[in-house]
Amino acid sequence: MSGAWRMVARSHGGPEVIVREDFDPGQPGEGELLVEQEAVGLNFIDTYYRTGLYPAPLPTPLGSEGAGRIVAVGADVAGFAVGDRVGCASGLGAYATHRIVPADRAVRIPDGVSSEAAAAMMLKGMTACYLAEDMIDLSAGQVALVHAAAGGVGSILVPWLRDKGVIVIAHSGSAEKAAAVQADHSLHDAFDDLAGTVRALTDGRGVDVVYDGVGKDSWTASLASLKRRGLMVSYGNASGAVPPVSLLDLSRGGSLYVSRPTLFDYIATAEELAHTAGRLFDRMQRGVVTAQIGQRFALADAAEAHEALEARRTQGASVLIP
Repeated sequence: MSGAWRMVARSHGGPEVIVREDFDPGQPGEGELLVEQEAVGLNFIDTYYRTGLYPAPLPTPLGSEGAGRIVAVGADVAGFAVGDRVGCASGLGAYATHRIVPADRAVRIPDGVSSEAAAAMMLKGMTACYLAEDMIDLSAGQVALVHAAAGGVGSILVPWLRDKGVIVIAHSGSAEKAAAVQADHSLHDAFDDLAGTVRALTDGRGVDVVYDGVGKDSWTASLASLKRRGLMVSYGNASGAVPPVSLLDLSRGGSLYVSRPTLFDYIATAEELAHTAGRLFDRMQRGVVTAQIGQRFALADAAEAHEALEARRTQGASVLIP
């Protein structure tokens, strides 16, 4: 297909390794769709592939999440037609004008949800969904600590939890970001001070669960903020990977539980994907969560977008526009 292009990492390193290249996506094969993309989601996991933290062959087509319209349908595909708007948050290669996606990894975008909103929300929103709904059966009145509360996942997870009646202690990296978060308590304490503040807010008890996408820098504070038999959910590495963990630390902390989940284990089948996306789109349509798009970058400026993301200069979600 003439005119198609994408952004790839030709080597591992900083944002400067991202380059533009023309390519031919080809025609969809059996069980596949060819999508002309209207918006692409920017996520921290993209930087992990760029740096080599998550291994992938070089050159690496970047990006997992995008939304657009189907322009061709492969054989043996049911339920999709040319012109349908779909989102996909699986595999690599979303930083592109066109993308071949497996039909069983695509979801139809309902009316009332824009392609930009879907691209901004699919990966982060489905992550918030499984964190809030599938990791632990939280009920009204229980307490959660959410790190990076003004970020992509955090800005969705906080209102999702509050809609369930969960008391949310939000933590952000600056006073400005904390002020933008609507939570029961919105903090920007230094990590060394955070657990003390959390204990004071919970009458010394601690929280039922910590949702931590920061990683190395927040690990100690997160464990110290948990109640006895509390759950630590470490789902990201924004500050670097968590160092080796001693199981005795979990015992001393109060028989703590720890999980290191990933979205793809919660949407492994087409049925799980449809169920998770359906819960997300339901909450988007009801206004429980919204696509808080803080930044829009041209797809060709993907390197600039990575720089802003890693420097913590973004707020809410970011999208790349082909």
